[in-house]
Amino acid sequence: MAGALFRTKSIDRLLIDVAGSGETTLKRTLGPGALVALGIGAIIGAGLFVRTAAAIAERSGPSVTIAFIVAGVGCAFAGLCYAEFASMIPIAGSAYTYSYATMGELVAWIIGWDLILEYAVGAATVAIAWS
Repeated sequence: MAGALFRTKSIDRLLIDVAGSGETTLKRTLGPGALVALGIGAIIGAGLFVRTAAAIAERSGPSVTIAFIVAGVGCAFAGLCYAEFASMIPIAGSAYTYSYATMGELVAWIIGWDLILEYAVGAATVAIAWS
């Protein structure tokens, strides 16, 4: 039973499953420009208008600027990780598919729910910031 939780699926098998299922795949509608605009909108919405003012009001000084630089470097590394996922698994390019192929079903399931929570928290932060 424990072995079933950590079984992986090869890239060849993933490709065969997608091709053999007869299902149509989703078409890409957002290009690089639209994705960059979406990210900038989230940063402007929650980051600049609300979080910066709160940080400066409580702890003004150069640490705010340094924190933004560190966060930017972290975001750049996260973007590189997702680009690596997309290039290695040609089906979806998601962290879920990559983890399914490399680490198994249990890890993929955890990452899938983690992504749902990540998007929910991000949307809640923007909603709170704008309200």
